[in-house]
Amino acid sequence: MMASPSSLPLPKTIVLIGMMGAGKTCIGRQLAERFDIPFTDADSEIAEAAGCSVSEIFDVHGEAAFRDGERRVISRLLDMPIHVLATGGGAFMDEETRHLIKEKAISIWLRADIDLLLSRVLRRNTRPLLKKGDPRQILEKLIAERYPVYEKAEIIVDSVDAPPEVTVENAYNAVKSYLESRPDKTNLNDDAQGTAR
Repeated sequence: MMASPSSLPLPKTIVLIGMMGAGKTCIGRQLAERFDIPFTDADSEIAEAAGCSVSEIFDVHGEAAFRDGERRVISRLLDMPIHVLATGGGAFMDEETRHLIKEKAISIWLRADIDLLLSRVLRRNTRPLLKKGDPRQILEKLIAERYPVYEKAEIIVDSVDAPPEVTVENAYNAVKSYLESRPDKTNLNDDAQGTAR
């Protein structure tokens, strides 16, 4: 059963980062309900702006064009009123996007192990980056590249093989602890991290 909406005031948008299959969209929707604020999915916004799916953008225009559009869309979304924003797996790897998220939002890395990611992403064939070879090998390579960068997020929450409500509650509590631990609650731009496991 979902907990009632929170009265915890958020000073900034919450941005979920992490690998494909980490649960950013599912967890993001429920976390937004928990905080009683809107939810936005960056990939959906990119597809709507382009008039075609993310897979089609990759196939027709290539990854570089997708990342360029992604950067512009996320920049626009971060200027919107406070909400929960789920981003694509590669978004936080872009230095400009990462800087914007750091400046305008509170980032949460939904961390997951490779077996959990594989079990989720193989359920549907909509992941452009997994169409180029063995999914496990591709994920292993992406994990090696991305996890050291994802660690720059303000908060780290493990995405677990359990009902989504478990990860949602862990994320909510991590944000609460993060905000309560700030010596200056109006300044959330330093490098301290909160970790929920």
